[in-house]
Amino acid sequence: MLQSLLALPLGAAAEVLLFLVLYRLSPLSGRQAAVVVALLSLTAVVLYSLLNWPGADVLAMYVAVLSVTAYLLAIVSHAREQRGPETGGRRLWFHWGPAAIVIFFVALFALDGVLVTISTQGLPRSVSDWLLPRSYQEEHIQSVFPGTVANDFQKKETLYNQYLEQVREQHQRGWKVDKGWLHKPVEGRPAAFQVRVREADGAPVQFARISGVFQRASDSREDASFDMREIEPGLYRVVLSLPEPGMWYLVLKVKRGEQLHELHASTSVAARGD
Repeated sequence: MLQSLLALPLGAAAEVLLFLVLYRLSPLSGRQAAVVVALLSLTAVVLYSLLNWPGADVLAMYVAVLSVTAYLLAIVSHAREQRGPETGGRRLWFHWGPAAIVIFFVALFALDGVLVTISTQGLPRSVSDWLLPRSYQEEHIQSVFPGTVANDFQKKETLYNQYLEQVREQHQRGWKVDKGWLHKPVEGRPAAFQVRVREADGAPVQFARISGVFQRASDSREDASFDMREIEPGLYRVVLSLPEPGMWYLVLKVKRGEQLHELHASTSVAARGD
């Protein structure tokens, strides 16, 4: 994790060091040395990405950072060379103006690298224990981004209209759905979850196919999908284990033939020892 956090600023720092070596020990001008450094670093990034694909967004960020770093080095060195022999010709000391620009962009690149890494991998445990409140340890709240995204039926008009029609039919059908745990669920322990479905007149809804998913709000990779079995007319049950304590969201679908009944709810899972 720490290596991932430092990869972007370290890459920019490596470019600077390589540039200084070429600029001081070779006959290349500042612009020429910057072009060589840019080509070498970008080639290395592309080859590494082909072997370990990080995603197009991460690759684009690395290409942008390394390219801008080389560009800044070219600007600063060229401006220094233009000052002429009265200042000693080619020197490695920067004027405060270009130096401030370089420092600003290096800090910006470092911050971008940290934010991208946190969004994909989360904070290191030692850092999160220091920054986040005690509830982090109790509820296992995660700083990584791949969490549950709310259903957005308005992305496409067709899907939205279908959803409205489903809601209307579901309301007219009048099915009654009672759901719940037989015992309080505890993290990492099997627990029985059951659903009773009845018609509007109270008759059991038999031979339905019931499926669902418990969604982890902080990390969708922990989502738990399930299918339920009918144990008596209109009563369906499944035994499952949710790996973390805290809040979970439920999306439940009851389907019989062409009839579909969907509902959303939430549940809380206790931590061991509570």
